[in-house]
Amino acid sequence: MQGEKRSESWDPRSSASFWINHASKALMRLQDGRLRPLGFGMRQMPVLHALGDGGSMSQKELARFAGVEQPTMAEMLARMERDGVVERAPDPKDGRASRTSLTRRALLRLPQLKEELIEVEREAMTGFSAAEKELLLTLLQRVARNLDNLGT
Repeated sequence: MQGEKRSESWDPRSSASFWINHASKALMRLQDGRLRPLGFGMRQMPVLHALGDGGSMSQKELARFAGVEQPTMAEMLARMERDGVVERAPDPKDGRASRTSLTRRALLRLPQLKEELIEVEREAMTGFSAAEKELLLTLLQRVARNLDNLGT
């Protein structure tokens, strides 16, 4: 009939989205396991990346940078502050706001964090040629752009 979509049988093991999701979860578990002893987690990466140069940002700026809502960022920053990863200080330009920065301890551990992430990537890419790695990166970036364009 016109206007109706045909129902297709979905086989997860032949679906790119299944394997992207599977690889993402496995990668996140492995990365979190490597970062936990350092006092970090993968969900913190946008904040760690944004503040890794030793600067400071407002919660609003961090939320925008990470692409999350402010309440989500507030919860994350509260946990990170509790765990000694970030510290907050009053914003000298706005008495109602605060500036968040990484603690000295966190800044000192960032090089080890980066080494761990590089090692995980190296392990995940075992057996791939340089050309295959480049192709995979290009294809995943295209998938991400497609999804971003859909508003996800």
